[in-house]
Amino acid sequence: MKQDRIAQTSQRMASLTMLLLVAILVFNIGGWLFPDTLSQVLDFSNAGTKLGIDISTLPPWQLLGAIVLTNIPLLALGYGLFQLRALFRRYALGEYFSPAAAIHLGRVGHGIAWWVLLDFLCGPLSSVWLTITRPAGQRLLNIGFDSNAIVALFMAACITVIARILQRASEVDAENRQFV
Repeated sequence: MKQDRIAQTSQRMASLTMLLLVAILVFNIGGWLFPDTLSQVLDFSNAGTKLGIDISTLPPWQLLGAIVLTNIPLLALGYGLFQLRALFRRYALGEYFSPAAAIHLGRVGHGIAWWVLLDFLCGPLSSVWLTITRPAGQRLLNIGFDSNAIVALFMAACITVIARILQRASEVDAENRQFV
């Protein structure tokens, strides 16, 4: 009974993770295409509005570039979420300490780390991209790294270490089963 509940919960979490993955990308793109509408519904702003740029005045090539630049880190996060979904699906099948589950968990940590690093790189690039049409002296290079990024990197490192421990535990378990 308890295992069935874990399997059901894991399956629900896999579905919620996929929903979150899609929502993150949709909200980011929607934040660029419909900034006023989305900011009224949610407390959401994109890199352009944070820099005080009127998104409606951007030419299409610049808007498209901004969407691409801000989605690059989210794609890394999406990879991590996709791996988390795969991990929950393994758990739903009862594969709690399998080597594959440990690999998925490690990839979750890598996805989070890449998300933070790419966000650190793409943030300044997007600020330059959004202000590139301004006259010299009015262009911006906005570099930022906050405590949330440090915490996310620490969590990514912890998840990666735990994944390696679980992978080693599954190897030891497989060795012990050979002796029995």
